[in-house]
Amino acid sequence: MENTKKAPKKGIRFLLMVFGGILAVLLLAVVVLVTTPLTERVDAAPVAGSADWMARLPDDVPLGELSIPGAHDAGTQYVQLGFFSKCQARSVGQQLEDGFRYLDIRLAVSGDGLGLNHGFCECRTGAAPWSGRLMLEDVLEDCYAFLSAHPTETVIFAVKQEHGDESVAEFQHVLDRYIQADIERWYLDSELPSLGEARGRLVLLRRYDDEAELGMSAGIALVWPNQNGYDAPAKAFSDQDCFVGSLTLAVQDRYEYDEEEKWAAFCAEADDPDAVVLRFLSTKGHMTFGHPYRYAKELNPRLLALCEGQDVSLGWTVIDFGNARLASAIYEQNF
Repeated sequence: MENTKKAPKKGIRFLLMVFGGILAVLLLAVVVLVTTPLTERVDAAPVAGSADWMARLPDDVPLGELSIPGAHDAGTQYVQLGFFSKCQARSVGQQLEDGFRYLDIRLAVSGDGLGLNHGFCECRTGAAPWSGRLMLEDVLEDCYAFLSAHPTETVIFAVKQEHGDESVAEFQHVLDRYIQADIERWYLDSELPSLGEARGRLVLLRRYDDEAELGMSAGIALVWPNQNGYDAPAKAFSDQDCFVGSLTLAVQDRYEYDEEEKWAAFCAEADDPDAVVLRFLSTKGHMTFGHPYRYAKELNPRLLALCEGQDVSLGWTVIDFGNARLASAIYEQNF
């Protein structure tokens, strides 16, 4: 009888140990996922002239012919589920000072305004759990302040509707309220301008149809098909129709390639020598939820070595975890 009573107790203790072990592993995983993004930083050393590099270029050069450094998911310095969603270690204002002039802006309707997102993850204003949501007005405040201080520069503001159930037309009307409030700050047209026409202003590019029928106020169409998947690693640029305004766009946005596949795709040459070239170095690898920093820390040094080792024509080059040195390596190809 005594042994029969002890057996259930041992079984319960064993189950509690197993449950405690699983709970400890889960807690450790949560700690790693939450704290790791806080350590993912870049060298913040400034580069002389990075805030005014466009001042060295003539007014008549078309934007589509320039090598322009860009920030992928520009608002993700502080983002929910940062291990999977964080793509930048610098704020938008710092990115502009570093020399980045193409901002990849992902927006979702939030109340009567627009907040920044990466997928379903909201971007925040700080690392603290109580930090507020990063809103479009926060980003525009940084952009307007930068362009006021550096009127020779322009910012390519590439907008995508990232999340939410609102129609494209509803989304457009909310965005248009922001634009109309400071319309003199924007270059609004259906075609890419020259640098002289765009200086001191944001150039609106839209990755959605003009369902609201805003015409030129809708911005310049920036269109390419989704380039997900990794079953054809030899592919680089899309073989479907892509365009920016009425110009042909050669775009490489293979965001599920691993390191070697991505580098090969990045270095590929576009078939059309007259196309505007848009290259993404950003990737998350083959996993459904990848870790962008893992790839950026391997691919960014390759790009730096490529730029500093020879003259290359890169076009618009969009990267994760950029800094001033990498931005300068890209824009110096114009000179």
